[in-house]
Amino acid sequence: MGEASHHATEAAGGPDSRRSSWPGWRGRAREWGLVVGSIKAARAGRGGVLLVEGPSGVGKSHLLDMAAAAAERAGLGVARGVADELTQLIPLAPLMSALGESDRTIFTGRTASIPGPADQRLQLLAELQEPLERLVADGPVLLTLDDVEWADPLTLLALRSMTSDLSSYPLVWMLARTIGRGDARLDGLFNVLEKEGATRLALAALDERAVANVVTDVLGAAPEPDVLALANLAKGNPFLLVDLLEKLNSEGAFQVADGHVRMVSAGLPRAQAVTQERLEQLSVRTRHLLQAAAVLGRSFSVTDLAEMVGESTSGLLPMLEEAMAAGIVEATEHEVAFRHDLLWQAVVGTLPAAVRQALHHDAAEMLLRRGGSAVPAAAHLLHSAGRGDESALLGLDRAAREVLRSSPQTAADLATRALELSDPADAGWAGRAATAVDALTAIGRLPEAADLARTALGRAPPAQAPHLRCALAYILLLSGRPAEAESEAESLLAQDIPEDLRGIAEWTVFWGLLCLNDFGKGRLRAEAVLADRERHTDAAVVGALLLLARLAIVDGRIADSFAHLHEAQRITNSGTVEAIQRPYARLLLSLNYRAMRQFGPSDVAIQDAEEEINALGLTVLAAGPALFRSVLRLAAGRFDDAAAEAKAGMMIAEELGTHGFIRVGLSMLAFIAMRRGDIDTAVQHIERYHSVHAASGMLFGSVWERWVMAALAETQGDPERAVDILHAIYTDQDERRWALITTPLTASWMTRLALATGNRPYARAIVDTAESLARNNPDFPCLAVTAAHARGLLRQDPGALASAVTDQPEPWARASAAEDLGVLLAARPGTAAREQAVHSLDQALDGYQHIGALRDAARVRARLRALGVRRRHWAQPPRPTFGWDSLTDTEREVAVLVAQGLTNRQAAARMFLSPHTVSTHLRRIFTKLDIGSRVDLARIVTERCPGALRNA
Repeated sequence: MGEASHHATEAAGGPDSRRSSWPGWRGRAREWGLVVGSIKAARAGRGGVLLVEGPSGVGKSHLLDMAAAAAERAGLGVARGVADELTQLIPLAPLMSALGESDRTIFTGRTASIPGPADQRLQLLAELQEPLERLVADGPVLLTLDDVEWADPLTLLALRSMTSDLSSYPLVWMLARTIGRGDARLDGLFNVLEKEGATRLALAALDERAVANVVTDVLGAAPEPDVLALANLAKGNPFLLVDLLEKLNSEGAFQVADGHVRMVSAGLPRAQAVTQERLEQLSVRTRHLLQAAAVLGRSFSVTDLAEMVGESTSGLLPMLEEAMAAGIVEATEHEVAFRHDLLWQAVVGTLPAAVRQALHHDAAEMLLRRGGSAVPAAAHLLHSAGRGDESALLGLDRAAREVLRSSPQTAADLATRALELSDPADAGWAGRAATAVDALTAIGRLPEAADLARTALGRAPPAQAPHLRCALAYILLLSGRPAEAESEAESLLAQDIPEDLRGIAEWTVFWGLLCLNDFGKGRLRAEAVLADRERHTDAAVVGALLLLARLAIVDGRIADSFAHLHEAQRITNSGTVEAIQRPYARLLLSLNYRAMRQFGPSDVAIQDAEEEINALGLTVLAAGPALFRSVLRLAAGRFDDAAAEAKAGMMIAEELGTHGFIRVGLSMLAFIAMRRGDIDTAVQHIERYHSVHAASGMLFGSVWERWVMAALAETQGDPERAVDILHAIYTDQDERRWALITTPLTASWMTRLALATGNRPYARAIVDTAESLARNNPDFPCLAVTAAHARGLLRQDPGALASAVTDQPEPWARASAAEDLGVLLAARPGTAAREQAVHSLDQALDGYQHIGALRDAARVRARLRALGVRRRHWAQPPRPTFGWDSLTDTEREVAVLVAQGLTNRQAAARMFLSPHTVSTHLRRIFTKLDIGSRVDLARIVTERCPGALRNA
């Protein structure tokens, strides 16, 4: 265990070794076998994740060293990174070092040119993932990250995201951490990765046999009982064991005879005392130098150390040579590092707390004097700053502002710590609080952000108060408290405030009124803004247009809604609006297009909105596009694709803490499960839906989710409860128009439910509203189809139902209309009616089976059996579970593009999808085809679609 790693790997014979143990690596046969297996799998095109954990000194870093050497021998590319306590404030530092980026502060301040409080996490992750994806597309890669307990929050987010998104590549991740450090976020990451298939390697203390082998390796002879007793003092810790043996051996503590080794003296020292003795035997100057170096971190720059101690670089050489000769430090490619974490900790432990704090202060001052980023200095300031230390507080302020957009979690930690150290009368307190409020908002800690904003408002000078009040209004809006948000924004507008804040406040008022459905007040205000545009900001005009677009839908004026949204989009493209406003017009347009069954334009609008969301750092909306696509795929009858999009959106929402979108995704999955006949799964999704505490989505109204709840109640045999859930839609005209336009499937479904429960007036209200919408919007023929289906049910009109079957563009709704027509005809006397009923039910059965609506198909088969008809051979056979024929059209398209050599990101751009969604499809493809690599996929595509690759 004490030998250099390359010697150990040579002894291992590389990744093909079948030896269970060898000098330099004892007692780790199982762990090494898993590493070897991962390297072999990567050579075959398969990736994986290995989670290495254990106490300090147990051999984690050594295992990573050996894996890297073995991977290089096997022809893999190797990327290596390491986290450090004093670099954990630098966003993505470990991953950047692994990918060879020399400027560790590349991301701090990069997005300063983007207006507004943009959160650039998604953009930064994309910028990091793209070169990694290109690298691994060229061949298998091993990427190791050591000491991830010190990783920054953005690195943890990147690992959560990229291990999933790049799972189809021959990329092996090895993540090592020391147990007992880190926090709940790291524990959560390891648990999630393990649940998704990662292999956890828990390195424990060496057993007795391994300890005896290590003694033999180090001392060259089999140990006698007294030597084993000495070895047991290390408690199976490999580093402490080797350190103990080598130190005592150099002092002549052992005697070798006849192939055995015994102790010369009967005294047994403590294992940790040996490490301490190493330090005590150094010269005083060298010990002091190492103490200063230890404050700079596990690894350190010689230039930094020289400046820290006021010595020339050449003057340090004798002391550094002495420390290297003693095995305390070693030279790396660019720096000097303590040879082991335990040695570093031992040196740090020799420093009294007050001295250590003072040295951290000196290090911070040194780094701040250089100018540039304040983030490296902030790590030292956290260790050294005292209450009221003005210089330290200014440094923490600078660092918090630098990382606010790239790593808001880090910014929140820095800003809140600075607040703790500030005196109440400190003039910088309010600005510090404002930074903390922005950071807490970005990471979803909304109650804390709101409380701090209110506290700050009571202490802020007049110049800063408007910014805090504006931030508070936005927080309340995100928290699902639109009435309070609107009130805060109104009070702000009553003051003389800058134009940018006025625009945000006016936008907040409009969106708050929209969420409150306060259309009376909203209409008057919006019309007043548009009547006098010159006196209002572009942000206010856009807010007014979006509210009027919503009102036009409520009023049943579809063309006017489109006109308002197109005008809003024109202004956002050319005017001065807030970043948060830019995607909304496109997202709302996509909903309008989808409601009017114009699926192509809806897809384009979603894609455009997604590009803006990512470019502007609007993580509060980041999960939205995938969920919008989920609704769109559902309307097109592509259940598998709809489920994949919903899961992709939920993954983004979970990563970023936007829990409202998780609820939307769960409602999508519940509906799909119901249609497939998996009621238990649907119930589980709804139970989880109720367990997620979050504000309602800012773009998704409650109609869809209420309808899913009602559909589940009806499916469970409780139609009366379903009616109660939808009571407001049945009884309120505005709610009814909104529901029938935005969720068109509800018209026929609610009519049928009302009739089944004896609520004919409810059914008549639905039909009257549907027919009114069709009359008043002749340019949108899909509304006439919706009305014909509902009218046919209410009036038992076969002609109306037949027209709905013919003209309905949505597959499930078309099959539903065919089923309703078949049921109506089956109740009529005569052979001709019966034959027509059978034909319609056969149409319904074929339609349901084609899209995978198995529960609906089973119901139609039962209706046919009641008519004495069995036509199983006529129905399209169900899609198989596995194999090429089990792939959906979208999955086949993804498979072909990936087989052609496109990266996930390139395939996503080609298909108007997100990379998350492409990754989700690839995981499903790999499962269905029982493969584990893109190489296997390319082979299968070549066999099945040779023309697709020839024409690439």
